[in-house]
Amino acid sequence: VQLQASGGGLVRPGGSLTLSCVASGKILSRNTMGWYRQAPGKQRELVATVTSGGTTDYAASVEDRFTISRSNPRNTVWLQMNSLKPEDTGIYYCNSKIRGTDYNYWGQGTLVTVSS
Repeated sequence: VQLQASGGGLVRPGGSLTLSCVASGKILSRNTMGWYRQAPGKQRELVATVTSGGTTDYAASVEDRFTISRSNPRNTVWLQMNSLKPEDTGIYYCNSKIRGTDYNYWGQGTLVTVSS
């Protein structure tokens, strides 16, 4: 399985960005897709996930500002990010996994910089 993320960039505080991630290859439909991020000098952390059935989960720091969505036929997950803050800066990684199995894949990461 390959994951191709895109949509990162430089944005001012209060601005918006939408990240996209397209999966290809031997995809198992019952996967959970998600976004994680890693800020400079910090560990990778969960941002948001969405199951194949549409159940979502968010980090407390983003749940009122970010929206995750997916299209199963298009094997695509999006992260709509609004009201961005400097602390949202980091490399955002797309992930696709099935809990309890070896099915766990990562994209290459896309850089989001929030700065004035």
